[in-house]
Amino acid sequence: MEVHVLASGSDGNCTVIKNDDEAVMVDAGYNCKTLCHLMDVEGIDPCSIKAVLVTHEHTDHISAIRVLNKKFGYPVYATPATFDAFDHGDAGFVPVERGGSFELCGMTVRSLPTSHDAVDPTAYSFTADGKTVSIITDTGVLTKPCQDALRVSDLAILEANYDAQMLADNPLYSSALKRRIRSEMGHLGNTDSGKSIAETLSPRNRKLFLAHLSRKNNTPDIARDTVARISGVPRYKIDCLEYKGDTRTLKF
Repeated sequence: MEVHVLASGSDGNCTVIKNDDEAVMVDAGYNCKTLCHLMDVEGIDPCSIKAVLVTHEHTDHISAIRVLNKKFGYPVYATPATFDAFDHGDAGFVPVERGGSFELCGMTVRSLPTSHDAVDPTAYSFTADGKTVSIITDTGVLTKPCQDALRVSDLAILEANYDAQMLADNPLYSSALKRRIRSEMGHLGNTDSGKSIAETLSPRNRKLFLAHLSRKNNTPDIARDTVARISGVPRYKIDCLEYKGDTRTLKF
């Protein structure tokens, strides 16, 4: 498998998981033109993508789905409640059972319930040829299924949304918004992410990628430093996108 992180953050989120000659997209939170450009940068043939898996209905995860469907005909895999919660146009629908599993593009895909202020949010893990990648973002706490998935993941893409001090000091965010972000229905901060990684360490030579970093309440350096200090994982083994438009190919 190859994993291509096209976008990750408050501006938009999109990851492509490629297995042999087929691929699936997890979320499509930029406009279609931008995503097509980023796929070109990463050398991804849009026709190789067989489905878009949606984690939840917030705009930074679904904004390109209508146009992608018109252009490429991608079907949408999501829980029924999530699918009903956004404007998907004429996109084909394949229902996903929250907490269930299914086969797609030669991979076993598992839905991992998350804790977020959305109607029926889920993360996903993908397994093929004995290797597993888990993409876990937009969750205020790490649910047990997510913890279990991290323990067996060869590649963990895990949310590190905010630095606690930067969020507390941000004058542009209301007290209510800060509470929402820090709540169990909000996001994992750097400290939460570091603790989660430490608690799920296993003998596997796991690769770590920090995701959904806030541009206003975090920086790549602070995120990596904090997670490394708390988890005990060396900083050089922790990656993330550095700037808007940055992409990453992760092989394992």
